[in-house]
Amino acid sequence: MEIPQIIPAAIEVITVSGLQKAFDGVPVLNNLELKLHKGENLVVLGRSGSGKSVLIKTIAGLLPQDKGLVMVMGKDMKNLRGKDLEQLRLRIGFSFQSSALYDSMTVRENLEFALVRNKKKLTRKEIDEAVIKVLTDVQLLESIEKMPSELSGGQTKRVGVARALVLQPDIMLYDEPTSGLDPLTAMEINKLILKVQKEYNTSSIIITHDLTCARDTGNRIAVLSGGIIIKQGTFLEVFSSDDAMIKGFYNYNFINKQ
Repeated sequence: MEIPQIIPAAIEVITVSGLQKAFDGVPVLNNLELKLHKGENLVVLGRSGSGKSVLIKTIAGLLPQDKGLVMVMGKDMKNLRGKDLEQLRLRIGFSFQSSALYDSMTVRENLEFALVRNKKKLTRKEIDEAVIKVLTDVQLLESIEKMPSELSGGQTKRVGVARALVLQPDIMLYDEPTSGLDPLTAMEINKLILKVQKEYNTSSIIITHDLTCARDTGNRIAVLSGGIIIKQGTFLEVFSSDDAMIKGFYNYNFINKQ
């Protein structure tokens, strides 16, 4: 079942306009336009190498844009430096495709590190409470003392989400959240993304090439191809298109794999 579309209020938490990004002279993003409204899950769909990850890394300030405007929570990313950039990043939770956990730290230590590094005035009790809360929310409290090597792929993804949530962000950026997971585990991650949206009141961009993830988590879908957004709307609106690329994408996910 397709989840309902968020009717956008006048509040835009992310505005991307005329965004250009190239590597070694090869364009990846080409005058891209995109908006994220408060409270919605926006899925950006595209094939591998289409620039999806480049897009969210640029939004998070991890990559500089070549040209164009990237506004996040009312701040122009191009003009942010030092402490101002660090403060804004505290409001953005980034769930990396690889989860990017520290192999030498336990689950508890991975989450504590994010807190202590960014919120130095927290007491020991506050740190413990914050870690326990997010691990409970992602249903992994029993794994608190485990090492990343002891976790399954789905558990690793959940810890990555928990590490982002421990800072209580306003925005969540998910990079291929279901990549490499079996269908049942991927379904659990999709449910977690919806839970985070509801219980943490986040506005999220979900980068994926998985149409089941897009269908199950996205209030709105945007298709990235050739460095631009070629179609956006609800899942049904996007995939009622006659565009050959969009049809091929659907067929590959839902017909050719059956």
